[in-house]
Amino acid sequence: MKEVQRAVLDGRADLAVHSAKDLPSITDDGLSIVAFTERRDPRDVLVGSTLADLAHGATIASGSVRRRAQLARVRPDLVFVELRGNIDTRLTKIPEGGAIVMAAAALQILELTERIADHLPIVEFVPAVGQGCVAVEIRADDERTAELARAVDHAATRRAVEVERAFLAELGSGCSLPVGAHAADGVLRTFLADPARHLAVGDVLDLAGSDADLELAAAAARAANASLQ
Repeated sequence: MKEVQRAVLDGRADLAVHSAKDLPSITDDGLSIVAFTERRDPRDVLVGSTLADLAHGATIASGSVRRRAQLARVRPDLVFVELRGNIDTRLTKIPEGGAIVMAAAALQILELTERIADHLPIVEFVPAVGQGCVAVEIRADDERTAELARAVDHAATRRAVEVERAFLAELGSGCSLPVGAHAADGVLRTFLADPARHLAVGDVLDLAGSDADLELAAAAARAANASLQ
């Protein structure tokens, strides 16, 4: 990501397109996020088996500490192993008798949704901040490109992702704990865990549909962090 952002800052590229969930919570100096595209399905999914059909002690492959922490809360018997590589590579690494965890949106984009065995409900498995959304980043002073990029900005998605990012930003760039936040239908769901101590906290907050939601998200982050101290 840094290499792509450097290309924009250096003028070798006019814009960078990112998975919004991979963006740092604080935008680098000289850059501006001018568009958030309409969000696809934000849920996590299992490929290989449904959660209910996994045998006791089955193996789950995932490189995400958030996904591991959330699955361990529901199924503490599960065994976790790392999962790396591009989508095609990951789909070849389904453990025998187990499953891999992926973002539904990634499989939608590649038209591979037939591989999905189970959609994990957001009420229990809060997605990563910005999951399912694409963000467009440009030089902060490039108004011409900004005007063009705004054509793909989706206002409702932007409002939701900015609230989620406010939750993440309050935790700070140094936070290495599993984090999730998802805003939709007037509600913000949050998740923060400390797997080393087998602790996790979550909340569901009503949103006002205004700038006050950003402070609400920040306050929720402070409360969650305090609960894990």
